[in-house]
Amino acid sequence: MLGLLQLSLLCLPFSQASSLLSPLVLHERRSHIPSKWSLARKHDGSASHRLRFGLKQSNIDNIEEYLYDIADPSSPNFGKHWTPAEVARTFAPSSESLKVVHEWLIENGIPEENVKVSSSKGWIEVATTVEEAEELIHADYHVYQHESGQEHVACDEYYLPEHVASHVDIVTPSVHFNTIVRPKPMFRDTDLMKSEITIVNTTYAGVDHCDTQISLDCLRALYNFHYTPVASYLNSYGIVEYTPQTFNQSDMDLFFTNYSLPELVGRPPFQVSIDGGFQQTFNQSLDYVGESHLDLQYGMGLVTPKLNVTLYQVGDTVNPNTSFNNFLDAVDGSYCSYEGGDDPTIDAIYPDTQPGGYDGPPACGTAKPASVISTSYGYNEADLTSFYATRQCNEYAKLGLLGVTVVYSSGDSGVAGNGQQCLNDDGSQSATGTRFNPSFPGSCPYVTSVGATQIAAGNSVNDPEVAAARVTATGAFYSGGGFSNVFNVPDYQKDAVATYLKNFKTDNFTSAAFNSSGDSRAFPDLATNGAAYVVAGAGEFVLEWGTSASSPTMGAILAMINDARLAVGKKTIGFINPTIYSEPFRVAFNDITSGGNPGCGTEGFTCSTGWDPITGLGTPNFERLKDLWLAMP
Repeated sequence: MLGLLQLSLLCLPFSQASSLLSPLVLHERRSHIPSKWSLARKHDGSASHRLRFGLKQSNIDNIEEYLYDIADPSSPNFGKHWTPAEVARTFAPSSESLKVVHEWLIENGIPEENVKVSSSKGWIEVATTVEEAEELIHADYHVYQHESGQEHVACDEYYLPEHVASHVDIVTPSVHFNTIVRPKPMFRDTDLMKSEITIVNTTYAGVDHCDTQISLDCLRALYNFHYTPVASYLNSYGIVEYTPQTFNQSDMDLFFTNYSLPELVGRPPFQVSIDGGFQQTFNQSLDYVGESHLDLQYGMGLVTPKLNVTLYQVGDTVNPNTSFNNFLDAVDGSYCSYEGGDDPTIDAIYPDTQPGGYDGPPACGTAKPASVISTSYGYNEADLTSFYATRQCNEYAKLGLLGVTVVYSSGDSGVAGNGQQCLNDDGSQSATGTRFNPSFPGSCPYVTSVGATQIAAGNSVNDPEVAAARVTATGAFYSGGGFSNVFNVPDYQKDAVATYLKNFKTDNFTSAAFNSSGDSRAFPDLATNGAAYVVAGAGEFVLEWGTSASSPTMGAILAMINDARLAVGKKTIGFINPTIYSEPFRVAFNDITSGGNPGCGTEGFTCSTGWDPITGLGTPNFERLKDLWLAMP
């Protein structure tokens, strides 16, 4: 005789019976409305809605092990990079995950024709109404409005059946808010006159005033960086920019005429357009050219005309949501919206049907990743959910498996986040918060985060540098650094972090201000000068400060390490962090022991002997690095 529960289940539709057998579990929850957003209204239940389920990637829990196997200098497989096919095959979601999620949707009344499975089986998209979506994932959708007027649909939390949740990474749209890639605010000084520069030398500026004006020659002298590429045909260096940031060739020529080799005059970078990326001409003020000119003038100048730098120009000027994922789509076809990766509530989706928008197909595996890629843009880690940040961070690990070195600037606000935003106790961000606010992707353990140094006033290129610091009437710049609230401390960094925390003492703030557990990823990893770079923009010379200067400088140095290795038949250096933290490489960095990174109402951290969360391991000595890497397999 059937029991009462069994009999009741037989009388229910299968979907309801399945729900009873598999209890609901909270999948993601947001504790607060992000800064500058406010609740506008309840979303219309009859409105069209598209839910997207990002499936768990196979073997993703082993990605660190795979990466260390080829990146750890003590591994017998060091330098044996994977092919794109191997990466795609290893991490493709399992057929079981696809089957479980697909069956659950059909069981819950979603018509088969409304369910779309990506070609790589990485995502499942469902066409529903808002009301149907709310019933499916037990959520309440609202419309939120940004202070700019932009609207966004989101919920506070959502639930999945237990047997489904284990197969799903992320559901969108849900708790995530738009995080638009924008360059960090940059300090500029326009009092430097063009005549003062051209008087020095029509080709090089020299090294006599590097404490007040950084030039290509200053950087070469600081880091023992005198190298002419010999294997450019095998090598590549890429710099990423996001439209409407642009470059002006006449400004580029002005800089190269005065500060570099004449062969660079009239020569643009090799441009790869991603999702409609182009060099816009409607606004070429410093706010629109400053970032690109800083990155390109120094990136191109340091690697010399022998190596043609690749410019990845991302996004059109209409769609407001271009993100790092749009770039990652282009360099890894397995990460695309129809092959896994994009979130339409955070990432720009193409075709863009708005007037003037890019109406072509989204870039998907259309751009070959350069061997070294530098990006001077960033988020606050708190802008993203841990699911979203982790999924993107894993993609940087995949690039590392391919032999790509990914370099990001660490931030310009000391221990605070972009815009001097700090964390409140509930995880929200405000200018009055008291907890430190880590940056992302710099906090991802699979990228190399670069902080900033400077030459102290009155010192020369032969004197030790200090941590970058600049305070003006309108704000302050300090090298970003700290400890992640999302990512665990990687093996390569455990000893360095433990040593710093053991010796770090302060009366300025308590351990409640940051993740002092010793178990979290710390950043930056390295540093280069980031103060008073001479940049040509809008027809004049200006000075710019920021880790936006440090990242392309470090990228150029690493690109030339690759050149030296490729010239003798060796492979690119790829993911460098396990190597640079190893004992033999300590002699290759200039230790920075003076300075700090204030923020959030505190003096922040202080520099120390060895690694610190301001300047990392220190600044590079190119010749020592080159010799050490040439001695490796």
